[in-house]
Amino acid sequence: MEHVKTYYSNVRDTPDGPIVIEGPLSSGALTKYYFHEHLTAFRPASKQFEAIRSIADFTEGRIIIARTEDTIIGYVTYLHPDPMERWSKFNMEDLIELGAVEVIPKYRGAKIASGLLEVSMMDDYMENYIIISTEYYWHWDLDGTRLSVWDYRKVMEKMMAAGGLLPAPTDDPEIISHPANCLMVRTGSSVPEASVKQFDELRFLQRHQYRNMREGL
Repeated sequence: MEHVKTYYSNVRDTPDGPIVIEGPLSSGALTKYYFHEHLTAFRPASKQFEAIRSIADFTEGRIIIARTEDTIIGYVTYLHPDPMERWSKFNMEDLIELGAVEVIPKYRGAKIASGLLEVSMMDDYMENYIIISTEYYWHWDLDGTRLSVWDYRKVMEKMMAAGGLLPAPTDDPEIISHPANCLMVRTGSSVPEASVKQFDELRFLQRHQYRNMREGL
């Protein structure tokens, strides 16, 4: 499967000035900017900048950023699921994961995160993908936002909806371990029916494995 990437951009006005949202960007293009020191949700900022530059070089990898004139203040990543995770079991070329979305605290509330998802979906080629995001409450910044688990989930769902991702049922053990966790999914309009069926099996892997085991008896 060819992974076509077409650049798009938009500008979002904020009380602190305009923010450019653009991508997908190559690793070379990313090095033109500073990576804000407060982008530390996943690892120290310098290490995270290395990580997103490496994702940008993957065949399917996509990095969309939000920046001031010279500083990245937010980003979203897309890539194939980790080979060690359940979602890579069938090696689906048309399944990609929204792996991370992060915005520095100063710009939270300015709808930068939803803007990142909106620009992501401007590329018509995204219609060839099933896009997933696995949401676990223990990854959420509940202390920083001072939101309850359920209020945070409402905010997260609204943000994901800006990119067309909606909650979808699954029997994944980690997701069903807490009612606030969820699987978010967007199925592109050009995804073949065979891939949709394969993804349905992936979502309910335990059910299918149990059925297959019974049928094999």
